[in-house]
Amino acid sequence: MTRRPFGLRPTVLVLAGTHFLVDGFSNIYAPLLPLLIPHLNLSLAAAGTLQMLFQLANSVTQLGFGQLADRWRPRLLLVVGPIVTLTGLTLIGLASGFWTLALILMMGGLGAAAFHPPAAALVHRSGGEKKGLAMSVHITGGSLGFALGPLVFAPFAGRYGLSATPLLMIPALLILVPLVLNIPRIERLQERHEVGGFRELRPYAKPLTLLYLIVVLRTLAATSFSTFMPVMLTRQGLSLGQAGAAAGIYLFTSSAGGFLGGTLADRWGSRKVIMWSLAASVPFLATAPLLQGWAFVVVVSLGGLLMQSTLPVNVTFAQTIAPISAATVSSLMLGFAFGTAGMNIPFVGMLADRVGIEHTLVAMAFIPLVAAALAWPLPDGKFAHTAARASDVATVETTGTDVAD
Repeated sequence: MTRRPFGLRPTVLVLAGTHFLVDGFSNIYAPLLPLLIPHLNLSLAAAGTLQMLFQLANSVTQLGFGQLADRWRPRLLLVVGPIVTLTGLTLIGLASGFWTLALILMMGGLGAAAFHPPAAALVHRSGGEKKGLAMSVHITGGSLGFALGPLVFAPFAGRYGLSATPLLMIPALLILVPLVLNIPRIERLQERHEVGGFRELRPYAKPLTLLYLIVVLRTLAATSFSTFMPVMLTRQGLSLGQAGAAAGIYLFTSSAGGFLGGTLADRWGSRKVIMWSLAASVPFLATAPLLQGWAFVVVVSLGGLLMQSTLPVNVTFAQTIAPISAATVSSLMLGFAFGTAGMNIPFVGMLADRVGIEHTLVAMAFIPLVAAALAWPLPDGKFAHTAARASDVATVETTGTDVAD
């Protein structure tokens, strides 16, 4: 008799392990920025533009891959996507200029985007009577990978140099290949045709627009901190390994906030959690850049925990408000919102070039306060659970946390 840890099917555990690797390597760029900036003579604006390109490839394109996986050979995406991500992003140390690095990041982002929607949909299908637990295990796998990545990449590159990053491909593929080969053969994920789209969402335009703007603003603040934090800390005197560890702690704590937010929303309501969590994060985020070293890490992690506790709440709240078209709502709250936030990161970099990273992050810390104000007119809502398809689920790793309904 086959043992089932936590009573889950092996497919769930295989996909969670693959998710760990995909999201872990998706966070190789920011920890290496302190080395990449002088090596490629990048400005902070250019560094932000590269983050934007990766974000767009890794988020907005999930909408297309989700539709593709619903209709055509999802297993191919589940196998090829992770391989492309790991082999592509480990080449980051060989980049000879801005455009070479952009190509590497976009290729890796597309691989991750191909994997996420069909993986989350297959986890939902394979969860049986424990769909919630299955999705939690899957999300946790990705969150842990994203948070722990800096603990590996920064010390490795700091000791062996950027040119050694392709060597990381060898152990990564040795772990990945057995995992993806155990992904079961599936013909298709779509079980029903769902009529929907933006036309059906017109009656819900006001609350959905507010939720969309809240996600954009929160993600912009979170991505600004996670992108430029390693650079700021190394300039303050921390080693590359210490800066990577600091980023890992921030991301891990922020990921824990997502689970906390869902629990609190069940008790107090989505609107209250979104509004008060975002507002409460501001004092911590605004104070942190004025500190140095590990004092900064502790305070910014507390701010990240509060800010990111709204992450899983937004999507389920939106689907509660407009249950008529779950796929379109998910796409709006995830792919488009995260992509919009990513497009603004270059402007954050331009500001950092002019006034410094510390002052820029202080300014960005007040953005969640604007998002909290936008939550005030929202109706009170409770969670609603709907069946998941690949096109209904888009998971995004800009800050180390995935969302899947």
